Amino acid sequence: MRATLIPHVPETHVYPEAISVEFEREGGLLWLRFIIDDNPDFIAWPGDAPVGRADELWKHTCFEAFVTTDDGYREFNLSPSGQWASYRFDGYREGMRPADEVCVVEGLDGGRDYVALEGRIELPVEPRRLGLSAVIETVDGARTYWALAHPSDKPDFHHPDSFVLDLP
Repeated sequence: MRATLIPHVPETHVYPEAISVEFEREGGLLWLRFIIDDNPDFIAWPGDAPVGRADELWKHTCFEAFVTTDDGYREFNLSPSGQWASYRFDGYREGMRPADEVCVVEGLDGGRDYVALEGRIELPVEPRRLGLSAVIETVDGARTYWALAHPSDKPDFHHPDSFVLDLP
């Protein structure tokens, strides 16, 4: 399946030009491929870091998935550095704690006019709906926020109306 992310409150020109996400359920895993259709040179890429779980990845270029469950939802962050995070929430921004589910960032690939990040996330039990998003930091320090939907006046990937896709 493929979905297109939209920028929050687009200005006259928003970098990148477009972001799409290919995704496929593989049993208890969800494969994701975030594709930025544009010259990747304007993006500030996170530097080298130890691969594994880390916090505050959303402060820099990061790709995210949110999965609702019967008992709340999970947030997954995939960084181009190879770092990742998974959090469990009981309700809208309530009860945040590390989740048991893990992620694998499989790396970047690309060319002159696109770049893509692939990863796999371990799905929680009884996953329901899916939200996809991205934070893109530019080399000049600006950030743009991309998601399937923006139901509020500020970027809020946790908003329940942001989870717009049924899991395949």
